[in-house]
Amino acid sequence: MDVTTLIGSTGAAIILIAFFLNQTHKLSQDSLKYDVSNLIGSGLLVIYAVLLSSVPFAILNGVWFLVSLRDTFSDSRRKKN
Repeated sequence: MDVTTLIGSTGAAIILIAFFLNQTHKLSQDSLKYDVSNLIGSGLLVIYAVLLSSVPFAILNGVWFLVSLRDTFSDSRRKKN
């Protein structure tokens, strides 16, 4: 497996595992772990999309990354209070 495929597969796996855990009620969509998983997974998928020169996939995952980043900061602030 080449490095590009490894990056994309890892990003997709992280997001899918978080989704599965959320669907089985083992991880809340409002939890920091869920948002960080989406942040890391989508970040890896942005890198993957750039390596493939796939603009639509980069935009999709770039937006996912930004939303996850916002949610991660919100979760962090909420835990401090």
